[in-house]
Amino acid sequence: MTNIDNQSTWPIWATESVEIVQPHPEWIEQGKLYKDELTRLLSLFDMQHIEHFGSTAIPNLPAKPIIDMMAITDSFDPLPAIIPVLEKENWHYVSPELDGKPHRRFFVKVINDKRVAHLHIVLQQGQQWQNQLLFRDRLIAHPEWAEQYGQLKQHLAIDNKDDREAYTQAKTEFVQHILNQQEKI
Repeated sequence: MTNIDNQSTWPIWATESVEIVQPHPEWIEQGKLYKDELTRLLSLFDMQHIEHFGSTAIPNLPAKPIIDMMAITDSFDPLPAIIPVLEKENWHYVSPELDGKPHRRFFVKVINDKRVAHLHIVLQQGQQWQNQLLFRDRLIAHPEWAEQYGQLKQHLAIDNKDDREAYTQAKTEFVQHILNQQEKI
């Protein structure tokens, strides 16, 4: 058994349960602060495009109280130099082997042994950047969809309280449905 497989060696924040809370007006401001911090840190590596996305970026949407940030890059090659820069600011790197998502590189900002933010670094040539921002923007433009999504998330958090991956996977059908909607011009 490797350390990756042995959850008893994982930090406490790595196995937090899924908890959905009522929307907090500070989330948007926190997203701006993290964007400023990450822009300062990642501009050294030619990463200028950083966005607050996910549920905390959508007004009035219940969410896990974790600010999701996303940066776009041409290559993961600078990652060995990025990791120590971010670690100095409490951003913990989660290896692709543990994360299980090869399309991104993932960091978790931890304060007092709790996740407070995620950073998803994605490749420019992939679809993740466009899809995540499209989903966010559509829920902002259509509060009725955001309300449906909030209800789904609350239900799924109860059903998957101790399984973050199952919780995320269970939202996939709804997310895809929203992405497939044709906008009326």
